[in-house]
Amino acid sequence: MGAAKLIRQLLGTVFLLASATCFAQDHSASPIANSPIERGRYLAAAGNCLSCHTRPGGEPFAGGVAFETPLGTLYSTNITPEPETGIGRWTVGDLQRAMHEGIARDGSHLVPAFPYTSFTKVSNADVADIYAYLRTLPPKRYTPPANGLWFKMRWPVALWNSLFFTTGRYVPDPGKSAEWNRGAYLVEGLGHCGACHTPRNAFLAEQQDKAYTGGVIRDELSRGKVGRWFAVNLTSAKHGLGSWSVADLEKYFRTGVSSRAGTFGPMNEVIVNSLKWLTPADLHAMAVYVKSLQAEPYAGDRVPPELVAAGASIYKERCEKCHGASGRGGFFSGPPLAGSAVVQGEDPASLINIIIHGPSRAKGVSYGGWETMSAYGDVLDDSQVVAVSNFVRGSWGNQAGPVSPAAVRSLR
Repeated sequence: MGAAKLIRQLLGTVFLLASATCFAQDHSASPIANSPIERGRYLAAAGNCLSCHTRPGGEPFAGGVAFETPLGTLYSTNITPEPETGIGRWTVGDLQRAMHEGIARDGSHLVPAFPYTSFTKVSNADVADIYAYLRTLPPKRYTPPANGLWFKMRWPVALWNSLFFTTGRYVPDPGKSAEWNRGAYLVEGLGHCGACHTPRNAFLAEQQDKAYTGGVIRDELSRGKVGRWFAVNLTSAKHGLGSWSVADLEKYFRTGVSSRAGTFGPMNEVIVNSLKWLTPADLHAMAVYVKSLQAEPYAGDRVPPELVAAGASIYKERCEKCHGASGRGGFFSGPPLAGSAVVQGEDPASLINIIIHGPSRAKGVSYGGWETMSAYGDVLDDSQVVAVSNFVRGSWGNQAGPVSPAAVRSLR
């Protein structure tokens, strides 16, 4: 065993024995020190590999998950060690090249739906541990469906990479604490949070000048229809996570529920398959980093007073019992709408989806005393959904633009 690896394991052992506020000085060191395989298992959870590489009803990590993109449907690969249809012939160097450079074993360019733009920040040692873990998986012979025409042509990816992708491992900020750097390493690297929570340009590249201010994603709705969601603004802006504390974030990461919100929609798999398996220390580090994200003041349109007023009676009849006249909710009723990042999303898609289709609660997550919200798609017509959406987006100091009838129709 090399000296560097021995030191990393010793630090990991100290990490586990220390209190939740003590952190190993190596920003990238996994807190699981038992073996490369156990560290790899932990790191694969941090990267949420299970969700993206396990199709509904399929074998774990065998691929076939459909990703809906503006260019068509893309299917995830089989990453079990099966030699013909999986990555059984890959070396650790092959996996490092894929995660760090977006290049497959055969030299072809991977589509950046596989977030190598974030994984490039992951240390060589951590990728090696992930490789060690993947080698222990039962090999499953499965070939995902063929991708569409746009994804069979990989030369455009090389051009895209030259414009929008920079390789390189995470470099710690010496002016920040060890826990901040650990959180940054996880959020920016394996966690690839920016892949959903950062807006993209016309070429589908993350807009780094607007990092973590929210992004539109496509995923399945409750009725099996592919729809649009808005991954919330993670900065501490008032229309983002300004009302959240580090403790709120840490609890949400760990359990899927805090006093500010409960998980729903695409975030369910992130909580259940990834975040809930991380150590309290790592979750705290991630929360510290997220709360440090710089906030920009809201600069968009506001819901006009007359549109706010138009939805007041619907809110009183349908929503006030659980969310309160003040919009603050209650422990035995419902989550707060005042200051909610979901309610104030730049794109109101997630709010509209909740109203029409219900909040799609995660299995295995306890929502405490919060009542289960019904789907109102068969109760409210489009104009009523517009009206109540505008009411909550324009009340209690919330900062958001008006909802249009077209936005509601597109999510039916």
